[in-house]
Formats: sequence, C-alpha cells, structure tokens
Amino acid sequence: MNTLSRLFALSALSAVVIAAPVRADDIKAGDLVISQAWSRATPSGAKVAGGFLTIENKGAAPDKLVGVSAEIAGKADVHEMTTENGVMKMRPLDKGLVVEPGKTVKLAPGGYHLMLQDLKGPLKQGEKVPVTLEFEKAGKVVVSLDVQGVGAQAPGGGGTMMKKMPDHSGMKM
Repeated sequence: MNTLSRLFALSALSAVVIAAPVRADDIKAGDLVISQAWSRATPSGAKVAGGFLTIENKGAAPDKLVGVSAEIAGKADVHEMTTENGVMKMRPLDKGLVVEPGKTVKLAPGGYHLMLQDLKGPLKQGEKVPVTLEFEKAGKVVVSLDVQGVGAQAPGGGGTMMKKMPDHSGMKM
C-alpha cells in the first residue's frame, strides 16, 4: 500500500473512531502560552506519530519555534501539511515556525504539527508523552502530550475535515 493510500485509509479510520480528548494544562514560557498539547495513540510497530498543540504569543515581539525533541522518538521536527491541486504534501519547517505578537498558532492534524519519527515504542491512550520545544526567545520548554484514542479530534471539539486528517500514525517513512 503506498503512502497516499495509507493516508486515506487512516483518514477513514479517524473519521469513524472518535474519542473525547482531555485538555492539557497551559504552560507559560516568556510571552508564550502553550496549551492543548496532545497526540493520538499509535498501533504497535508504528514508527511515526504527530503532536498537536496551541501556541499563543501575548508579547510585543515575534518568537519562533525552532526545534523539538522527545525521548520516545529518534527524531522530531515541526512539519507542515498542505493540499495543492488535490495533492497532499508534507514538509519539515527547516527555518522554524514564527508566532507573531498577539497571534495564536494551532498545530493540528492537516496543518502544522510535531512529527515524531523513529518511535522507540507505541504511544498508548492515557499516557503523557514529554516533548521539549525550543523557541528562539522563550528557550526550551517541556510540555506533555496527552495521548488520546487513535481517532481523537483536537481538544475543544471542532468538527472540520482538516481536524479529522490522520497524524501519520503507523506510516513508514
């Protein structure tokens, strides 16, 4: 099964299996407030998972998410998923993700997200998975991703199709 077929299969599964996510505690780092940090459970043998959260910049200057790391993953990056001419594309954001002053950036399925690769074990529903975010100004911040069910939507509901997109759990890269 090719990557695109896996994406659509996982999308269909995600739309059917929906769990009620739990809100994560807000974390303040400099002028940033990080909230709603979560991930989805992964099947046994999965090598990738997505991480999702919200970053609000309450300051007067921009800050930039420049890196991410996690003990559970051999590699972690900030990624962006887009659809161009009906084709889904995903790429790492090598130059980071800017959070403008007074703005909120949401990392969610189908858009910006944390990509955890080379997983050392499955993410299990109910676990809290620590990840370290590195910001240009706010520095390093440890957040815990609340692991939800395989088909969980973003905390706070919202039933748009983009929020039902898969987080790549189980895909081999």
